[in-house]
Amino acid sequence: MAIVWPCALSVDEYLAAGRELEVPRPFCPACSGTMTFWSGYTRSLRTGELCVRLWVPRARCGPCRTTHALLPAFVLLRRLDTVETIGAVLDGVVDGPDGVRPVAKNVDVPHTTARGWVRRFRQRAERLAVAFAALAVDLGGEIFSPLVEVACRALQAMRAAAEAAFDLPGWQSLGRWRFASAVVGGTLLTTNKDSPYLVVGRRRFMPPVP
Repeated sequence: MAIVWPCALSVDEYLAAGRELEVPRPFCPACSGTMTFWSGYTRSLRTGELCVRLWVPRARCGPCRTTHALLPAFVLLRRLDTVETIGAVLDGVVDGPDGVRPVAKNVDVPHTTARGWVRRFRQRAERLAVAFAALAVDLGGEIFSPLVEVACRALQAMRAAAEAAFDLPGWQSLGRWRFASAVVGGTLLTTNKDSPYLVVGRRRFMPPVP
């Protein structure tokens, strides 16, 4: 399992810190108890034309006897590319005038990969739209008129929630797509069926780390 923490560091800054990276100590998602750090592992990440290996620490809950990977917010579960790259494709295709091929070319990813991102986002759009709209209202954001197309409605709800969250200390430096990743626990494009709203609605998120 994984916990996504709202990391505001650039990828280069994160890599430079290596195993000395300072990560906020998380609470267990199951019992809310304080967890202890428990080694870690490396995973691949593609940023631009480079593919790098980054250190991912783990945390363990003693009472539950479970461990969780502590993923930075620029990472999504089971995706090689950064969330900003994926978000640029979603913005360009779902909410823009261009098709998948030109948008994929602009961010240097295969068009088949970009097409898969868009397809999965559309499959999850209804759930994401409802969850982020509720979160926006809970954080004091404005109520907006939903658009006709559900994927566009999901993007609009994510923007509204992010703008509301940016009024809280430290969150604006995170950016919209890292905020979304932190809310959904990295499951933006997975088959996860849990409501992402519950994670932030119960205030179980960690503060951003500069």
